[in-house]
Amino acid sequence: VFQARILAQRSVGQETRYEVEVKTPYRHLFPLVSREYVWVPNTCGCPQLREGGEYLLMAQRHVNHERTLNRILVPDNGYARPWTPREDRLLREAAQHC
Repeated sequence: VFQARILAQRSVGQETRYEVEVKTPYRHLFPLVSREYVWVPNTCGCPQLREGGEYLLMAQRHVNHERTLNRILVPDNGYARPWTPREDRLLREAAQHC
């Protein structure tokens, strides 16, 4: 789970790749750097992420069977919503209990 600002969007085959600036990592099981590519497995624009917007993303690490592809993926049923100060407060409070 991390806060990200969308820098760019590009369709690649049947997927969408977003270049993001990682603003605040809340919980992560894999390392994040300040700039990442986040993939969505469709080109329909779901979830709706617009360039310049800040979002709270719950993503997963996707590694293929050959272990040649390692990327951050927001699945179709993934969590992506606009970031607000309220979301930040709720996540920081939840981190104290988890």
